[in-house]
Amino acid sequence: MAISGQATRRTTSTYAATPTDRAAPASSYDGASPFPRDTGVAYERTPDWQLALTAVVVAFPFIALLLAGWLLWGSLIGPTDVLLAVALYTVTGLGVTVGFHRGLTHHSFTPARPMKIAMAIAGSMSFQGDVIGWVATHRRHHAFTDRPGDPHSPFRFGTSLAGELRGLVHAHVGWMFTADVTPPGRYAPDLLADPDLRAISRAFPWLCLLSLAIPVGVGWAIGGTWHAALTALLWAGLVRVALLQHVTWSVNSLCHMIGQRPFRTRRHDRATNLWPLALLSFGESWHNLHHAEPTCARHGVDRHQIDPSAAVIRLAEHLGWVHDVHWPVPDRIETRRRP
Repeated sequence: MAISGQATRRTTSTYAATPTDRAAPASSYDGASPFPRDTGVAYERTPDWQLALTAVVVAFPFIALLLAGWLLWGSLIGPTDVLLAVALYTVTGLGVTVGFHRGLTHHSFTPARPMKIAMAIAGSMSFQGDVIGWVATHRRHHAFTDRPGDPHSPFRFGTSLAGELRGLVHAHVGWMFTADVTPPGRYAPDLLADPDLRAISRAFPWLCLLSLAIPVGVGWAIGGTWHAALTALLWAGLVRVALLQHVTWSVNSLCHMIGQRPFRTRRHDRATNLWPLALLSFGESWHNLHHAEPTCARHGVDRHQIDPSAAVIRLAEHLGWVHDVHWPVPDRIETRRRP
């Protein structure tokens, strides 16, 4: 799962790369060497303001967390802080997993318009990028998984120890600071054609501010003091944002390097299942099955594989908020399983 979706068809791949998209033929990549320079994408100089904004989105929760921790040193965390942090983590996290990822990226279901808008707003409040850019990047990741063209493969610098360590950092956060531009017009034209999603994409900075303003407002309303507002900002704002960011980024990095691969994926695709992240990622860390069947609404298909995102989609389907859900077909899933 990237900081970043695709065709409405029920296929095993969410994005079929066109000849101009193929940066390097599969036969020219041996699966172990560093990626060659990708001539299939536009290497534009990233504007300074965009790099600065990315740095703020990545670093701000940690910087503000240190500041708030210094100001609040010795103060106890209260039940309001915990409950609010869990609530906002759940809402914004599901906005990413159910909304950005399974819904808007892979079209695992079709949402009603209010559901679509609510999911896009909730996901945008996670500080992981605007909805259209997120979807475009993630669709490109599926088109070129772990081979030249993948924007955040941990194998970008080869499979030597040094290369994989460098690649792990790149896949986790470094890729956001490269000049490797993913064009939304190529990878997310459906979202660009949607006026609701265009408006939400433009509102991304304001939705990030709202994501931090809510804890401050609720903390002040319940506690009645600036101290209560600041502790709510610390735990339900900064800690919550930082934790969710790194859980999402861990799916990009760790879930391509560590874990099990019970299902067959495309050549060079090393997506894994990493069970310790299952609950925190709302089921996204059952990543191997997802790459085997990208449009499937449920990622944890085996016994005891908890998948909260799938449970939310099931509830939304029951309430009539989504339809045309692509649930796993047992016979099809079994054909993907390794012997």
